[in-house]
Amino acid sequence: QLQASGGGSVQAGGSLRLSCTASGRFFVMNHMMSWYRQAPGKQRELVARITFGGSTNYADSVKGRFAISRDRAKNTVYLEMNNLEPEDTAVYYCNSQNDLLGTYWGQGTLVTVSS
Repeated sequence: QLQASGGGSVQAGGSLRLSCTASGRFFVMNHMMSWYRQAPGKQRELVARITFGGSTNYADSVKGRFAISRDRAKNTVYLEMNNLEPEDTAVYYCNSQNDLLGTYWGQGTLVTVSS
């Protein structure tokens, strides 16, 4: 129900935009949507979140560089990543949470940043 895409390999300082598109009767506007990432040998961590009301919050390590947004018409959540650093290298996952509808994960998309 959640399809993530947009990962790739970039050099430090570059940009990528990740997309998480919902399908079926799954509507991103009905869920709190988040992006997580997991680097090799590390735990999965929250990167960015957008609430039902549109409020956003970010991990300190990405503040000012990443931006989460959503598009009702496209039923998609985006993660715009700018000024990428090698430390941003990870598999990125989209996540949805709704108290009644449950929690869902998309498949990961790999982001590799070279120095």
